[in-house]
Amino acid sequence: MTDTKLRVSKIQSGTVVDHVTAGAALHVLSLLGIDGHDDATVSLGMNVPSDRMGRKDVVKVEGRELSDSELEVLSLIAPEATINIIRDYDVVEKRQVERPDRVTDVLRCPNRDCITNAGEPVQAAFAVLDDGLRCEYCGEIVREDVTDYLQN
Repeated sequence: MTDTKLRVSKIQSGTVVDHVTAGAALHVLSLLGIDGHDDATVSLGMNVPSDRMGRKDVVKVEGRELSDSELEVLSLIAPEATINIIRDYDVVEKRQVERPDRVTDVLRCPNRDCITNAGEPVQAAFAVLDDGLRCEYCGEIVREDVTDYLQN
């Protein structure tokens, strides 16, 4: 394959999530609720050579433009991701993900004794810190393996 050939073809409309940390693409799909059981057409490139990152993953989701809230949560597992919105095969919007101050109902608290894991009618909520996420109910901090705590 030469540098002038595409590894994955262009999409007509949808979202391209580029510059995902190598090996994190499957977590991106999980976060977006894409599990292969719906009609979503998805193209995935893993460990693709990148001048900027060395290796990266790329996710192309056809027929779906990600919402701002989906992009905020995406920033937790792919902080360097670039989002391209595609319409009629052209990039109409390109931007970087931005980390939110707070996320709710996306992650479960790793503390088994936390009220959010006790079957009570409360949503898990986390403050986004520079070095992790802090549960707003029990104070438990998640610094690594954030994807292990994604709610499915």
